[in-house]
Amino acid sequence: FQQFSDTGSRKEHVKITSEPKPGFLERLSETSGGMVIGLVTFLLAFYLLFTNEGRALRTAKSLDEGLSLVVPLDSIHSISQQNEGRLVHLAGVLSTSKPLFDPSYGVSIQAVKLKRNVEMYQWVEYEDSKEYEENGEIKKETKYSYDTEWKSEVVNSRNFDREIGHKNPSAMAVESFTAVSPNVQVGSFVLSKGLVDKIDDFKQLSLSHLEDPHADVTRRGDYFYHSDNPRRPEVGDLRVSFFYAGLSGDDPHLGSAAKVSLQMFLYFASSVPNSVTSKYFSLSSKVTVIARQRGDQLVPYHTKPGDVLEILYPGDLSVEEVFQKEQESNTMKTWALRGAGWLSMFVGISLMTRIFYTLVDWFPVVRDLVNIGLKAFAVCVASSLSLLTISVGWLFYRPLWALLLALLSIVPILVARSRVPPKKQQ
Repeated sequence: FQQFSDTGSRKEHVKITSEPKPGFLERLSETSGGMVIGLVTFLLAFYLLFTNEGRALRTAKSLDEGLSLVVPLDSIHSISQQNEGRLVHLAGVLSTSKPLFDPSYGVSIQAVKLKRNVEMYQWVEYEDSKEYEENGEIKKETKYSYDTEWKSEVVNSRNFDREIGHKNPSAMAVESFTAVSPNVQVGSFVLSKGLVDKIDDFKQLSLSHLEDPHADVTRRGDYFYHSDNPRRPEVGDLRVSFFYAGLSGDDPHLGSAAKVSLQMFLYFASSVPNSVTSKYFSLSSKVTVIARQRGDQLVPYHTKPGDVLEILYPGDLSVEEVFQKEQESNTMKTWALRGAGWLSMFVGISLMTRIFYTLVDWFPVVRDLVNIGLKAFAVCVASSLSLLTISVGWLFYRPLWALLLALLSIVPILVARSRVPPKKQQ
């Protein structure tokens, strides 16, 4: 059953499907399949939690080693043989051998990376579903709505519920790409590929100084349009924008982007102290690097714990500031993976114990009580086992902390047991 409507520019229709309510054996079979998935998720949680602790401690030790060995360079324009093979710290302005150029649109900029972003005006399908029970059947009501938007990826309209009237082209006539300078330096030092990959603070390039590159291409604002009427695009029309990262010098083609920088400088110079102004603009032109010196190249440094130090940050940062940021990043990643590990364990336990809910799901009151009990059980067991796994991961590195966490892992179980009254007293 379908209902159609047209709300302005957005078209929508509703489809209602129904199927018989699954019987007990069918629900039991589905629950059994979920138990297998739950077991796999449960075991993966152990692996994730255990390896995460080893990784976190290894990274922390590697950063401590790097902080104790790093050598700040006196000059980035001279290469000292005394620092050969050592971990060095330097800050300076990025430089590249030649501008990056897109001949199709006449765009050129002196930067580490130039990205062409192509978007197509196309149909997009939105889906909103809800299920309900009626006359012993499970009915699913799905509302499909369609609208036109600019998208960087081609939306396959063949997967739409209703392709008629919402058909998209199968490919874009112009492709997106990212150009990377083959030689990136800070002073006399050449950055490794890993360091160049870290330069990803893309900013949109102003195109106001450029003319229309072709008769069938129109520039409007900071976009090139492949469209007869950019104000009212049609499905299949394209618009192209450009982004750059790692500005590496004055560029005559930068045009208004340079003017914007000058306007920002004048604004800051008139409203904030000189020290703040100079620091702000050093952030926009400098990078700080910590890596191993090999001749005139900056390459990865392998630590004794087994990690690799190859660090790059925008701005002029001291050694202490860089390693503090790295330690904070390591801490955030560790807690994020701990949370993911706990959630995986909770989901795994919930799926494995779902069978108890299925056995009583025809009794509404009992079903709700069992559901609450199973959720509480999953929370307690997941918390205890997560803490225990983390403590095992720390056993070889921090045995005292491992013992403390192992003791804490018993707390959720004790709390759960304390909330259940003894049968003898009842």
